[in-house]
Amino acid sequence: MTETQKDFHCLQCGSERLYKDGLRYLKDGSSVQRWLCRNCGYRFTQKDCNNSDTSQHIQKVQRQNLNSPDALASNCQGSYEALSGAPSATEAVQTLVEVETRIENQAAGATEKSGENETKQRLVEFAWWMKKRGYADETIRCNALALKILTERGADLNSPESVREVIAKQQWSGNRRKNVINAYTVFLKMHGSNWDKPKCTVEQKIPFIPTEQEINALIARSGKKLAAFLQLLKETAMRAGEAVRLEWTDIDFERRIITLNKPEKRSNPRMWRVSNELIAMLKNLPKNNQKIFGEATYNTFKQTFQRTRKRLAYTLQNPRLEKITLHTFRHWKATMLYRQTKDPYYVKQFLGHKTLKNTEIYITVERTIFGEYSDEFSVKVATKPEEIKALLETGFEYVCQKDDLMFFRKRR
Repeated sequence: MTETQKDFHCLQCGSERLYKDGLRYLKDGSSVQRWLCRNCGYRFTQKDCNNSDTSQHIQKVQRQNLNSPDALASNCQGSYEALSGAPSATEAVQTLVEVETRIENQAAGATEKSGENETKQRLVEFAWWMKKRGYADETIRCNALALKILTERGADLNSPESVREVIAKQQWSGNRRKNVINAYTVFLKMHGSNWDKPKCTVEQKIPFIPTEQEINALIARSGKKLAAFLQLLKETAMRAGEAVRLEWTDIDFERRIITLNKPEKRSNPRMWRVSNELIAMLKNLPKNNQKIFGEATYNTFKQTFQRTRKRLAYTLQNPRLEKITLHTFRHWKATMLYRQTKDPYYVKQFLGHKTLKNTEIYITVERTIFGEYSDEFSVKVATKPEEIKALLETGFEYVCQKDDLMFFRKRR
């Protein structure tokens, strides 16, 4: 009940159970609020409460409780049938029931909106609590989103048992289920409590590895900023969140070196020497922000990439493109790197992994994809642009450079 309602009560029965029932417009052009008593059924205006002529403003709806269908039938019949051409008692009951239902729905809607605001406030407090404890922005976003999904699907965050029931009903993958469970665990930690976590088994899957032609097609069909972003992922195997946070000071344009000092997932910092093509694409971006990609977020790039990918998959009639994600570029680079070097420790260092265990999957993938090829190579050395072009056109791959010599190789 609002403050305005508390200032007065029903003139007939004294009840404070009042609901707004539209406005009444007076002859002088002004208007006053009309109220409906839910207890006795009297309708009156706010002007009545200021001791004005009550007979001018009061309207009798019914004398008994609106919640009683029998009362509705008995009291409405005489009133309506007294009028010429008035509807029957049944029609009157239906009309008043519709009014009552509409008012109840409005009240329920207000309650629901209040509940949504309360949930939103709790999620904001949760996000700020994580921020103060040094969680990464992407982790905060994902955890808050997981809790929001739980509440939308009927979970009571104050009841671990309710959360367990909602999680049990979802057809989520192992990774999705694990992330939601971890998010709620952090939420309980904020309130100084814990819970008996549901069991969750995450099955390791072989990552999808596209061809280089498919990756290049996506880059070529992207806009200027997205194309530079994807080329960066292709050459460095950065995580998308790491690339978003790169700053201009992290690039040595003269020596074509990119340094990553803010890795995700507690990875090791890394450095890469990149191609002239990538350097040119980065130089072509506007430098109106400290960050290379400005205020663009991971979500921004993800949504733009998904639209580009879907459009290209339809144009080329290649459904494989739909399986490529921003993280696929990291998988592709790791697989190609192991193919070229056969050195898992080098790949581990390149990716920033803490342990070799995370790198071993790419050994399996490489052996499966390229297992039919021989491990013997033909090696060529080139110094002139014409020689380099000829080697690349015949299938040789660039390996490294020492002094003025560039080394290329091709499987026999």
